[in-house]
Amino acid sequence: MATGKNRKKILVVGWMPQAGIEVLKKRDDVDYEILPITDVAAAYHAKLKDANAVTLGGTPYKQAELDVSPVMECVARLGVGFDQVEVPALSKRKIPLMTTGIANSVSVAEHAMYMLLASARLTKRLDRLVREAAWHDRLADQPADLAGKSILVVGMGRIGSRTVRRCVAFEMDTYVLDPNIPAADIEKAGAKKVTDLKAILPKVDFVSVHCPKSPETIDMFNSETIGLMKPGAFLVNTARGGIVNEEALYTALTTGKLRGAGLDVLEREPPEAGHKLFALENVIFSPHMAGVTKEANDRMAIAVMENILSVFDGKPIVAHCVNKEIYAGR
Repeated sequence: MATGKNRKKILVVGWMPQAGIEVLKKRDDVDYEILPITDVAAAYHAKLKDANAVTLGGTPYKQAELDVSPVMECVARLGVGFDQVEVPALSKRKIPLMTTGIANSVSVAEHAMYMLLASARLTKRLDRLVREAAWHDRLADQPADLAGKSILVVGMGRIGSRTVRRCVAFEMDTYVLDPNIPAADIEKAGAKKVTDLKAILPKVDFVSVHCPKSPETIDMFNSETIGLMKPGAFLVNTARGGIVNEEALYTALTTGKLRGAGLDVLEREPPEAGHKLFALENVIFSPHMAGVTKEANDRMAIAVMENILSVFDGKPIVAHCVNKEIYAGR
């Protein structure tokens, strides 16, 4: 049994599936403390003072948190996004930021397909017609197929690549915008590489967003680019809020420029009450849940703990490390 200075402490911020806790129970040299999300504002910084690692949901970890974390060895996301983490500050201290790799990739890809289908099939409208006994109105606006249509997948990483395979399986003419993926890899997946967003938008029936949020991608879909989209097209975002400008999207959806949208993410989460998009029947929402399924949660919980333990053991899973440069030369 490890004791004293040999023991490591993990601060679990918010919810953690039991599968992750079970991983820790197999170690006799690690302690953990769960900080309920309701207590974060009052106790977060105080709890970081003796934590060797921290697991994060949506809670930020920036310079202010780093300043009160003298023994921090690893920051681990229960997920793959890290826009709430100040990565350069971590790198200066040689602290790895770990994510859960492909643990929820298939879940997000499936959710993107659900939103594409639900939007194209006018799900909210048809559900309402049944509930309101308005079957006589059912042919006034008819759903659309995915098969035979064209789609632009923005970003072909862990999630985008899985979305591409599903779009191809649905017999969609699939295009990919991702400067980091060679054309040969995209073609091998059954899709076509494009390099000019503005040139492709007038040609596709659907757009599915899977790129990271960065200074280059914030407002990627704004009044200009949405204005270039094919009339009657559909837009789905399961990546991050802020990549799609919500004011521009609202205008496009209310003027008939776009036929529908699916949003798992919003600029502000949770959104303010009475958000104007809520009044539109041609928008499908989910509360940032694309990567959240029972199976994905268990996979992520196990991965986040294995990431931390790999750092403690001096054998970091570098493939899951965002700031890999801190391990250069190893």
